[in-house]
Amino acid sequence: MYDFEEGTVRAAMRAVFAPDAVARLAHPFGEMHGPEAFYDRAYAPLLAAIPDLERRDTIVMAGPTPEGADWVGCGGYYTGTFRAPWMDIPPTGHMVHLRFHEFFRFEDGRVVAFQALWDLPEVMMQAGAWPMQPSLGREWHVPGPATQDGLVPGPWDEAEGMASCRHIIDMLEHMKRHPARGGPEVMEMPRFWHERMTWYGPSGIGTGRGIRGFRNWHQIPFLKGMPDRGAYVDQIEYHFFGDRNYAAVTGWPDMIQTITDDGWLGIPPVNRRITMRSLDFWRLEGGRIRENWVMVDLLDMYAQIGVDVLARMREFNKARLGYDPETGRAVA
Repeated sequence: MYDFEEGTVRAAMRAVFAPDAVARLAHPFGEMHGPEAFYDRAYAPLLAAIPDLERRDTIVMAGPTPEGADWVGCGGYYTGTFRAPWMDIPPTGHMVHLRFHEFFRFEDGRVVAFQALWDLPEVMMQAGAWPMQPSLGREWHVPGPATQDGLVPGPWDEAEGMASCRHIIDMLEHMKRHPARGGPEVMEMPRFWHERMTWYGPSGIGTGRGIRGFRNWHQIPFLKGMPDRGAYVDQIEYHFFGDRNYAAVTGWPDMIQTITDDGWLGIPPVNRRITMRSLDFWRLEGGRIRENWVMVDLLDMYAQIGVDVLARMREFNKARLGYDPETGRAVA
């Protein structure tokens, strides 16, 4: 996909995906079956909008989960010149970047399951078309690992990979203690997180630097709006794997909570329980987390509370491009 061309990409996908592989992609793409349907629904429109499309991976790692499933995790971005509307996002005529986290489960050398998030809000923001609340954190082109070692080579390092996973799982267990079991101190964050850690959130939330930045721009608003975070872990499924100083998690979904109290992201307290898809990578340095890349399917979350972000975007931007007044869709 670096030199993205339809024929070669279709052939590569047929070679690596099982014919009945289940692909789950961020809202509004949903679930697709088999590589041809996946290409037709997801990649064909993206290539039409970005004819010089290319893919750049900054993290590629793999490993088995504790349950014995083999996963490969990839993080990076698609890029090229945004020349035609995509998902009705107005084109800019400039280079654009679309961040991704993509997770592949393998059996007998073929991909049988795919779970991925593409950061559509990031593209809307680059086009000046984001119709929701501004982010609390910093919006920017999220970088790859500071140490430039995200393309983790084989063979799998069992001891270090499992140790990285244990650190992350232990950290998450401590995080869930707050606020039900006490103040911020019960999370013991300095024990798990480097003092110069960076939390790279999805567009719509943004990046936070250091423990203070993470808490100010994400965690405090998140817990104020959804204080029952962590109360429904028996109803969700995680897939953790790690190699060397990297760890990853995927789940579809892997969070359940209720928007109450103070609301979240400008959303009023709708008192509605939602599920969330969050696909994450962590990099450890000196035994603590130095970088954490997080993707959340915000458009799916909005859809669950009755907000169609793409429809709002079309209403905000229908005068910019030649929108068809009958359909409300962009026309070339």
